[in-house]
Amino acid sequence: MKRLCASVLTSAIVLSSQMSWAADTDLAALEQAAKKEGEVNSVGMPDSWANWKGTWQDLLSKYGLKHVDTDMSSAQEIAKFDAEKNNATADIGDVGAAFGPVAVQKGVTQPYKPSTWDQVPEWAKDKDGHWALAYTGTIAFIINKNKQQVKDIPRSWADLLKGSYQVTIGDVGTASQAASGVLAATYAMGGNEKNLKPGLEFFGKLAKAGRLSLSNPVIASLEKGEVQVGVVWDFNGLNYRDQIDKTRFEVLIPSDGSITSGYTTIINKYAKHPNAAKLAREYIFSDAGQINLARGYARPIRAEHLTLPDDVKAKLLPAEQYKNAHPIADPAAWEQSAKALPRLWQENVIMFMQQ
Repeated sequence: MKRLCASVLTSAIVLSSQMSWAADTDLAALEQAAKKEGEVNSVGMPDSWANWKGTWQDLLSKYGLKHVDTDMSSAQEIAKFDAEKNNATADIGDVGAAFGPVAVQKGVTQPYKPSTWDQVPEWAKDKDGHWALAYTGTIAFIINKNKQQVKDIPRSWADLLKGSYQVTIGDVGTASQAASGVLAATYAMGGNEKNLKPGLEFFGKLAKAGRLSLSNPVIASLEKGEVQVGVVWDFNGLNYRDQIDKTRFEVLIPSDGSITSGYTTIINKYAKHPNAAKLAREYIFSDAGQINLARGYARPIRAEHLTLPDDVKAKLLPAEQYKNAHPIADPAAWEQSAKALPRLWQENVIMFMQQ
């Protein structure tokens, strides 16, 4: 039985209230309403991230939905929704798990439960349908084996402290990937969502040694040789490795601990194309949409209900590498810690880079 939730439509929606109601309760009506809108505009969902390109191509070919994305961080997406309000230029975004509840608190989302809702784990979704993780990622290292400084491949966080190479993490204040990297190191060093001190001390040591880079470990900087060891989601690292040179990079999950989190779509409360945004989420959680994400090296949230093609399985890391990777145990505590992290990072890490 389809479980599709009702949502509050804003005055910006030009469809009749009858059609809007039907779009929330019947997939066929939703498809028709989305086709009538004709487009869906996203933020933080670029072609190269988790194979969003495949999703946008399918939505165009199946439903005629044109698409434009503007890439930005999770925090920037929420700020954009809030700032633009009824002048919204974005319909849907993709944010880190910790930012889903933040978006709800800001009052910038509208709910939608896809028809596969019951197959999404409870820990990975908002009970009212405002957010739900479509795919998971686990914090990994991507290592440039060709860099002379990386003589011994670091296979754990502890190993990172022994080297002389630069460790690139990105902007912890705005990027979910970077913030999650801090939490992963925290776990490995004996801390948790309520106690980030071990992770902050770890990165503080790297900063004191002049070995911490705050630039983003993206494909362009990796290709140029500007990243020696990057802290990234596994799906990003694997994608970058294969795009540049499989023999040049190694991607691995740190053996002494990591965290598995994920990303959730958020549908803009003020969306000009709300039905197209809901249909996009519906498709993302379908079998085809989930396999699309796996083609982009992301682990689908409905993985246990899917049969992945062999070529897709081959893109992913062996399961044994994840034995010390754990889902976030206390999402509420991490939500609070994530809010405080920019200040704590400044006080415990950045200060050593400025000395």
